[in-house]
Amino acid sequence: MLFTRTQRYHSSLPQDVFINRLIGKHVKIHDLDFEIIEKGNTLRIIPHAENIESIKTLPITNVALEHKGQETDVVVTSHMRALDSGGPQVIMAFCLFLMLASVILLFVDGQPQITYTLMGIGALIFAVFCVRLQMGYFDYVRKIHAYVKSRLEAQEMPRPGLN
Repeated sequence: MLFTRTQRYHSSLPQDVFINRLIGKHVKIHDLDFEIIEKGNTLRIIPHAENIESIKTLPITNVALEHKGQETDVVVTSHMRALDSGGPQVIMAFCLFLMLASVILLFVDGQPQITYTLMGIGALIFAVFCVRLQMGYFDYVRKIHAYVKSRLEAQEMPRPGLN
């Protein structure tokens, strides 16, 4: 829930044309391949991370399409892979615990040095965590959403020699 991002777009393209622009394509982001597949009534953009040896937090993106005459409403939702969600949740719980413990210590013990130190450590860990997520996971999400939006807006080029 905390790491889910949803964007809505409206396109003048028919649903079939938009699906044909995306199905079977591969998106390359930071030297990582994402494949677009059709699953039921939605498209899924999934990472190919089988050969990745470093730890990465990657999104899975669902593209839901709603046909409205000659137009299409597109809802793009990215969420963290279930495999990756444990680490960020533990880090957020740890930071919350440090901050909560520092507030409790301030009222119980009354020593501001320990309290402010714990609160500062929790805030520092959380800040580093947020920066790393912005550079990694959320960067993937932004680029995938931008790719889908660019495919919505792309105009087909006229072929030379055809009138």
